[in-house]
Amino acid sequence: MKIISAKDYQALSRAAANIISAQVILKPSCVLGLATGSSPVGTYQQLIEWYKKGDLDFSQVRTVNLDEYVGLDKDHDQSYAYFMRTNLFDHINVDPANTNIPDGMAPDEAEECARYDKVIRDLGGIDLQLLGLGVNGHIGFNEPADAFSTGTHQVTLTESTRDANKRFFASIDEVPTHARTMGTREILQARRVLMVASGANKAQAIKDAFFGPVTTQVPASILQYHPDFTLVADEAALSLL
Repeated sequence: MKIISAKDYQALSRAAANIISAQVILKPSCVLGLATGSSPVGTYQQLIEWYKKGDLDFSQVRTVNLDEYVGLDKDHDQSYAYFMRTNLFDHINVDPANTNIPDGMAPDEAEECARYDKVIRDLGGIDLQLLGLGVNGHIGFNEPADAFSTGTHQVTLTESTRDANKRFFASIDEVPTHARTMGTREILQARRVLMVASGANKAQAIKDAFFGPVTTQVPASILQYHPDFTLVADEAALSLL
Protein backbone atom coordinates (compact mmCIF):
# COMPACT_ATOMS: atom_id res chain seq x y z
CA MET A 1 0.00 0.00 0.00
CA LYS A 2 1.24 3.44 -0.95
CA ILE A 3 -0.12 6.64 0.62
CA ILE A 4 0.37 10.00 -1.08
CA SER A 5 -0.35 12.99 1.13
CA ALA A 6 -1.52 16.08 -0.73
CA LYS A 7 -1.81 19.56 0.75
CA ASP A 8 -5.38 20.13 -0.43
CA TYR A 9 -8.08 18.93 -2.84
CA GLN A 10 -6.47 20.58 -5.86
CA ALA A 11 -3.13 18.90 -5.19
CA LEU A 12 -4.87 15.60 -4.50
CA SER A 13 -6.74 15.80 -7.81
CA ARG A 14 -3.59 16.57 -9.76
CA ALA A 15 -1.68 13.69 -8.15
CA ALA A 16 -4.47 11.22 -8.94
CA ALA A 17 -4.78 12.52 -12.51
CA ASN A 18 -1.04 12.01 -12.95
CA ILE A 19 -1.42 8.33 -12.09
CA ILE A 20 -4.38 7.85 -14.45
CA SER A 21 -2.75 9.77 -17.30
CA ALA A 22 0.39 7.65 -16.99
CA GLN A 23 -1.78 4.53 -17.32
CA VAL A 24 -3.43 5.90 -20.49
CA ILE A 25 -0.10 6.89 -22.03
CA LEU A 26 1.56 3.55 -21.25
CA LYS A 27 -1.42 1.52 -22.49
CA PRO A 28 -3.68 3.56 -24.81
CA SER A 29 -6.28 0.76 -24.92
CA CYS A 30 -6.39 0.34 -21.15
CA VAL A 31 -9.53 -0.46 -19.18
CA LEU A 32 -10.24 2.23 -16.60
CA GLY A 33 -12.63 1.57 -13.74
CA LEU A 34 -14.28 4.87 -12.88
CA ALA A 35 -16.03 6.31 -9.85
CA THR A 36 -18.58 9.03 -9.21
CA GLY A 37 -19.30 11.36 -6.29
CA SER A 38 -17.57 14.58 -5.33
CA SER A 39 -14.12 13.10 -4.65
CA PRO A 40 -13.05 12.34 -8.26
CA VAL A 41 -14.50 15.48 -9.88
CA GLY A 42 -11.25 17.43 -9.58
CA THR A 43 -9.32 14.49 -11.01
CA TYR A 44 -11.62 14.41 -14.03
CA GLN A 45 -11.26 18.17 -14.48
CA GLN A 46 -7.48 17.82 -14.55
CA LEU A 47 -7.66 15.00 -17.11
CA ILE A 48 -9.93 17.14 -19.29
CA GLU A 49 -7.48 20.03 -19.09
CA TRP A 50 -4.59 17.85 -20.20
CA TYR A 51 -6.69 16.34 -22.99
CA LYS A 52 -7.55 19.81 -24.30
CA LYS A 53 -3.85 20.68 -24.30
CA GLY A 54 -3.20 17.63 -26.47
CA ASP A 55 -1.36 15.69 -23.78
CA LEU A 56 -3.83 12.79 -23.58
CA ASP A 57 -5.71 10.63 -26.07
CA PHE A 58 -8.70 8.59 -24.84
CA SER A 59 -9.78 7.29 -28.25
CA GLN A 60 -8.85 3.67 -27.45
CA VAL A 61 -9.65 3.69 -23.72
CA ARG A 62 -12.43 1.43 -22.44
CA THR A 63 -14.24 2.26 -19.20
CA VAL A 64 -16.39 0.46 -16.63
CA ASN A 65 -18.12 2.37 -13.89
CA LEU A 66 -18.52 1.08 -10.38
CA ASP A 67 -22.22 1.56 -9.87
CA GLU A 68 -25.57 3.11 -10.71
CA TYR A 69 -28.73 3.94 -8.79
CA VAL A 70 -31.73 1.66 -9.31
CA GLY A 71 -34.70 3.50 -10.76
CA LEU A 72 -32.87 6.42 -12.40
CA ASP A 73 -32.62 6.39 -16.19
CA LYS A 74 -29.42 7.48 -17.92
CA ASP A 75 -30.75 10.99 -18.59
CA HIS A 76 -31.82 11.71 -15.00
CA ASP A 77 -29.56 14.49 -13.76
CA GLN A 78 -28.62 12.48 -10.66
CA SER A 79 -27.88 9.22 -12.45
CA TYR A 80 -24.25 8.22 -12.62
CA ALA A 81 -24.51 7.83 -16.40
CA TYR A 82 -25.40 11.54 -16.54
CA PHE A 83 -22.65 12.38 -14.05
CA MET A 84 -20.01 10.69 -16.17
CA ARG A 85 -21.12 12.42 -19.36
CA THR A 86 -21.18 15.88 -17.82
CA ASN A 87 -18.02 15.51 -15.73
CA LEU A 88 -15.79 13.60 -18.16
CA PHE A 89 -17.06 11.78 -21.24
CA ASP A 90 -18.54 14.79 -23.05
CA HIS A 91 -15.22 16.65 -22.74
CA ILE A 92 -12.75 14.04 -24.02
CA ASN A 93 -12.49 11.85 -27.12
CA VAL A 94 -13.57 8.58 -25.50
CA ASP A 95 -15.84 6.48 -27.75
CA PRO A 96 -19.28 6.27 -26.08
CA ALA A 97 -19.46 2.65 -27.27
CA ASN A 98 -16.42 1.94 -25.08
CA THR A 99 -18.03 3.27 -21.89
CA ASN A 100 -19.95 0.92 -19.60
CA ILE A 101 -22.21 1.66 -16.63
CA PRO A 102 -24.64 -0.69 -14.86
CA ASP A 103 -28.22 -0.21 -16.04
CA GLY A 104 -30.33 0.92 -13.12
CA MET A 105 -33.52 0.58 -15.16
CA ALA A 106 -33.07 -3.01 -16.35
CA PRO A 107 -36.09 -4.92 -14.98
CA ASP A 108 -34.27 -8.20 -14.33
CA GLU A 109 -31.78 -7.57 -11.52
CA ALA A 110 -29.94 -10.89 -11.82
CA GLU A 111 -29.71 -10.69 -15.61
CA GLU A 112 -28.30 -7.17 -15.55
CA CYS A 113 -25.73 -8.00 -12.88
CA ALA A 114 -24.59 -11.08 -14.81
CA ARG A 115 -24.38 -9.00 -18.00
CA TYR A 116 -22.14 -6.44 -16.32
CA ASP A 117 -19.79 -9.08 -14.92
CA LYS A 118 -19.48 -10.48 -18.45
CA VAL A 119 -18.63 -7.01 -19.78
CA ILE A 120 -15.71 -6.80 -17.33
CA ARG A 121 -14.52 -10.32 -18.18
CA ASP A 122 -14.77 -9.72 -21.92
CA LEU A 123 -12.63 -6.58 -21.56
CA GLY A 124 -9.93 -8.69 -19.93
CA GLY A 125 -10.38 -7.16 -16.49
CA ILE A 126 -9.63 -3.69 -15.18
CA ASP A 127 -6.17 -2.15 -15.54
CA LEU A 128 -6.71 0.69 -13.08
CA GLN A 129 -9.71 1.12 -10.80
CA LEU A 130 -10.45 4.57 -9.36
CA LEU A 131 -12.31 4.63 -6.04
CA GLY A 132 -13.75 7.08 -3.58
CA LEU A 133 -14.38 6.17 0.06
CA GLY A 134 -17.67 6.28 1.90
CA VAL A 135 -17.79 7.66 5.42
CA ASN A 136 -18.76 4.15 6.57
CA GLY A 137 -15.87 2.61 4.64
CA HIS A 138 -17.85 1.51 1.60
CA ILE A 139 -16.28 1.23 -1.86
CA GLY A 140 -18.55 1.46 -4.85
CA PHE A 141 -21.83 0.75 -3.12
CA ASN A 142 -20.44 -2.24 -1.27
CA GLU A 143 -21.82 -1.44 2.17
CA PRO A 144 -20.83 -2.98 5.52
CA ALA A 145 -22.20 -6.53 5.48
CA ASP A 146 -21.67 -10.05 6.76
CA ALA A 147 -19.44 -11.03 3.83
CA PHE A 148 -17.40 -9.43 1.06
CA SER A 149 -19.40 -9.37 -2.15
CA THR A 150 -18.58 -11.37 -5.27
CA GLY A 151 -19.92 -10.15 -8.59
CA THR A 152 -22.08 -7.21 -9.53
CA HIS A 153 -25.14 -7.15 -7.31
CA GLN A 154 -28.01 -4.99 -6.10
CA VAL A 155 -27.71 -3.46 -2.65
CA THR A 156 -29.96 -1.64 -0.23
CA LEU A 157 -28.25 1.63 0.63
CA THR A 158 -27.62 2.36 4.28
CA GLU A 159 -29.14 5.42 5.87
CA SER A 160 -25.65 6.94 6.31
CA THR A 161 -24.97 6.58 2.58
CA ARG A 162 -28.34 8.02 1.60
CA ASP A 163 -27.82 10.86 4.05
CA ALA A 164 -24.37 11.60 2.55
CA ASN A 165 -25.92 11.76 -0.94
CA LYS A 166 -29.03 13.76 -0.09
CA ARG A 167 -27.24 17.03 -0.87
CA PHE A 168 -27.60 16.14 -4.56
CA PHE A 169 -31.39 15.74 -4.30
CA ALA A 170 -34.26 18.01 -3.30
CA SER A 171 -34.91 15.88 -0.21
CA ILE A 172 -33.90 12.60 1.42
CA ASP A 173 -37.14 11.08 0.10
CA GLU A 174 -35.84 11.43 -3.46
CA VAL A 175 -32.57 9.62 -2.78
CA PRO A 176 -32.79 6.10 -4.26
CA THR A 177 -32.88 3.26 -1.77
CA HIS A 178 -31.06 0.74 -3.98
CA ALA A 179 -28.10 0.62 -6.34
CA ARG A 180 -26.30 -1.87 -8.55
CA THR A 181 -22.60 -2.07 -7.88
CA MET A 182 -19.50 -3.88 -8.99
CA GLY A 183 -18.56 -6.47 -6.38
CA THR A 184 -15.67 -6.24 -3.95
CA ARG A 185 -14.10 -9.19 -5.76
CA GLU A 186 -14.05 -7.36 -9.09
CA ILE A 187 -12.50 -4.28 -7.47
CA LEU A 188 -9.84 -6.42 -5.82
CA GLN A 189 -9.07 -8.14 -9.12
CA ALA A 190 -8.16 -4.84 -10.82
CA ARG A 191 -4.46 -4.76 -11.62
CA ARG A 192 -4.05 -1.40 -9.92
CA VAL A 193 -6.37 0.42 -7.50
CA LEU A 194 -6.28 4.17 -6.87
CA MET A 195 -8.37 5.76 -4.14
CA VAL A 196 -8.97 9.49 -3.66
CA ALA A 197 -10.23 10.85 -0.34
CA SER A 198 -10.68 14.44 0.78
CA GLY A 199 -11.82 16.15 3.94
CA ALA A 200 -11.88 15.52 7.66
CA ASN A 201 -15.13 13.54 7.38
CA LYS A 202 -13.14 10.74 5.68
CA ALA A 203 -10.40 10.60 8.33
CA GLN A 204 -12.03 7.95 10.53
CA ALA A 205 -12.88 5.76 7.54
CA ILE A 206 -9.25 5.90 6.37
CA LYS A 207 -7.96 5.01 9.82
CA ASP A 208 -10.42 2.12 10.15
CA ALA A 209 -9.88 0.81 6.62
CA PHE A 210 -6.11 0.89 6.40
CA PHE A 211 -4.85 0.87 9.98
CA GLY A 212 -7.36 -1.52 11.51
CA PRO A 213 -8.32 -5.15 10.91
CA VAL A 214 -9.64 -6.39 7.59
CA THR A 215 -13.36 -6.70 8.23
CA THR A 216 -16.57 -6.87 6.25
CA GLN A 217 -17.87 -4.05 8.43
CA VAL A 218 -15.34 -1.75 6.72
CA PRO A 219 -15.43 -2.94 3.09
CA ALA A 220 -12.45 -0.83 1.99
CA SER A 221 -10.24 -2.70 4.46
CA ILE A 222 -10.01 -5.58 1.94
CA LEU A 223 -7.71 -3.31 -0.10
CA GLN A 224 -4.98 -3.99 2.48
CA TYR A 225 -4.52 -7.24 0.53
CA HIS A 226 -4.19 -5.58 -2.88
CA PRO A 227 -0.63 -5.77 -4.31
CA ASP A 228 -0.78 -2.39 -6.07
CA PHE A 229 -3.00 -0.03 -4.08
CA THR A 230 -2.43 3.72 -3.81
CA LEU A 231 -4.34 6.12 -1.58
CA VAL A 232 -4.15 9.80 -2.48
CA ALA A 233 -5.61 11.93 0.28
CA ASP A 234 -5.38 15.48 1.53
CA GLU A 235 -4.07 16.48 4.93
CA ALA A 236 -7.52 16.71 6.46
CA ALA A 237 -8.42 13.17 5.41
CA LEU A 238 -5.14 11.89 6.86
CA SER A 239 -5.45 13.88 10.08
CA LEU A 240 -6.04 10.86 12.33
CA LEU A 241 -2.94 8.98 11.19
